[in-house]
Amino acid sequence: MSIIFHMDRHFKRNKAALKSASTGNNNGIFLKGDNGCTIILVHGLTGTPNEMKSLANYFHKQGYSIICPRLAYHGEPLRVLKHAKWRDFYGTIRDAYLHSEAAKNGEPVFAAGLSMGALLALNLVDEFPGKIAGVSCLAPTIFFDGWNATWLRCLLPLAYLTPLKYFFYFKEDPPYGIKNERIRNFIHRYYVKARIVDDDYENISRYGYPFFPVSLLRQIDLAAKHTIKRLPYITTPLQLIQAEEDDVSSVKSSEIIRDKAGSKIKEMHLLYESYHIITADQEREKVAELMELFFKRLRSKKNNERR
Repeated sequence: MSIIFHMDRHFKRNKAALKSASTGNNNGIFLKGDNGCTIILVHGLTGTPNEMKSLANYFHKQGYSIICPRLAYHGEPLRVLKHAKWRDFYGTIRDAYLHSEAAKNGEPVFAAGLSMGALLALNLVDEFPGKIAGVSCLAPTIFFDGWNATWLRCLLPLAYLTPLKYFFYFKEDPPYGIKNERIRNFIHRYYVKARIVDDDYENISRYGYPFFPVSLLRQIDLAAKHTIKRLPYITTPLQLIQAEEDDVSSVKSSEIIRDKAGSKIKEMHLLYESYHIITADQEREKVAELMELFFKRLRSKKNNERR
């Protein structure tokens, strides 16, 4: 992963552009199921609902309704996205839940998030205790300490406190969180030619942003600190799934969530043939199966309690 400096000539104007930009609730995945249960899927930061497409299709075939919105300002130019706050992203998920038929009708709802999306899912169950039946954290990211993390990250605290954070970007390099070579090659064809000033929205919608603003790393840091403080108050049944060779965030993130969460029901699974994007990598079917078993047990437990 390399670091790039890019000066935005219209820095001040872009703050205003953020206010007028789309909040990103379109271009998501919304599927109506028939088993009376809903799953809210949360993609990662600078990612896309396409990361969750395999899970969405799998669970829809099992009868679940699927809500997977595009996070706020995703799909906008980087000059807009880089000014967003983590609470903007959480607002997308919060609104999606509150406006869902499941919330209005009191039907069972599960939440699952990838990377920073896992932190957003945890915040959802924290804000609505007892309303979300279970939460699955997929490759949760609290620390950027995976094997592909660059030493330049140690310099980030210096940029966090200055406007420099809006002008530095990390350029995504292989393996892009993907161990599967075929999938990785598809991503590489786009990423290797991409430029910061490109507005190639079709490929962004498919593969996510090739560049990661340092300002958004700051937002992950703030979201992680907030979530860690709230973990002891979270009692929702909790599942954690992460690759042992996660190239972005080590298993330490999952271990901290597991150890600090107040949930009585907790389970953690490690994968051995995947990197960070476990929802699209070689073991995506195993991820779906582990989640399904977890949700089924919770549904059975709930049904038994009603009898």
